[in-house]
Amino acid sequence: MNSRLFTFVGGKVGTWSVVQVEAVVGDSLPITERLDVVRGAVPATPDGAKWVLRGVTSNVRYITRAEQDFLVAKQADLGRPQATRAALIPIKKNATWWDLPQDERRRIFEESSHHVKTGLKYLPAIARRLHHCRDLGETEPFDFLTWFDYAPEHAQTFEELVAELRATEEWKFVEREVDIRLAR
Repeated sequence: MNSRLFTFVGGKVGTWSVVQVEAVVGDSLPITERLDVVRGAVPATPDGAKWVLRGVTSNVRYITRAEQDFLVAKQADLGRPQATRAALIPIKKNATWWDLPQDERRRIFEESSHHVKTGLKYLPAIARRLHHCRDLGETEPFDFLTWFDYAPEHAQTFEELVAELRATEEWKFVEREVDIRLAR
């Protein structure tokens, strides 16, 4: 089993209740009742599932050692008992983004959009994990699956985080984004 692989199943079963599904950019995903987060592969689409998304955790990209050290020191673990709200936000960037050289993506990611600096402001209230889909092949519908969890009292803080990120230069390269809000 690949311990870095996560499968997100939108259907009738799962730990998380789906509260809202919103297409931010591009096409949405079908609305489901529940979300199941499975560590590893799901060999077949479960009964009642309307969609299955897969991504792998990977090495960090686009950040410096100092930024990584700050993130590790400040971030909270996922799955804290008080974190009964979550968001799964699948994102696909356009071909223009992927045609840029690594150093230019880094410049946009941090020097222009301040992605890490922005995220640091919201830690440890918001815990997060990024799953890469492109590493699994061309058939995946998204490039990234971003997973966040937080306590209900930090819901407005989370709204501020996503609004700030969506207003950056980096988000001009997003061609599809779905915002799935969850509760347990």
